[in-house]
Amino acid sequence: MPADGSAQQPTAELDARYSSALNPRPGAAEVTASDWDEALRQLGAAEIFWVSTVRPDGRLHVTPVIAAWHDGALYFSTGTAEQKARNLAHDGHCALTTGGNSLTAGLDLVVEGTAERVSDPAVLEEVIAAFETKYGAHITSPEGTFHGMGDAFRKGDDVVFAVAPATAYGFGRDDGVYTHTRWAF
Repeated sequence: MPADGSAQQPTAELDARYSSALNPRPGAAEVTASDWDEALRQLGAAEIFWVSTVRPDGRLHVTPVIAAWHDGALYFSTGTAEQKARNLAHDGHCALTTGGNSLTAGLDLVVEGTAERVSDPAVLEEVIAAFETKYGAHITSPEGTFHGMGDAFRKGDDVVFAVAPATAYGFGRDDGVYTHTRWAF
């Protein structure tokens, strides 16, 4: 098993239609697919994600969440009565996105998969530790924005979901060089 805990490394494919590969700059290096290890670094560093779910009537619902990568999946939570929890109870398919707002630098990421509710106490403790490590005082300090999150997970006041990627996409920008990578798992 890889060091990041994921069950497998994905295959990467550069989509030349949406990359600089079709129109390379003179003297520029060959345009290649983004590296999954870099995507993992970005997923680990990103503070805000947008989760997209589908309402029972087919309308989309998109909202920001905090999330932590652990053991091959992205974990996020929501209140039991919130719209995204109701949506995921009906249809677990979802996407989590993160990235920046620059046209010239960065790697935007989309992780598509099926949200699985996490209830195993041992896994919940691992997820709590991952959130506390990533978000630090935001969770651990009594003044933190998300203080008490771990207890809410333990009590079931917040529902925790794991999304193992089925497919992921990376949209890279580096000084005028653009890449569109698809990772299949």
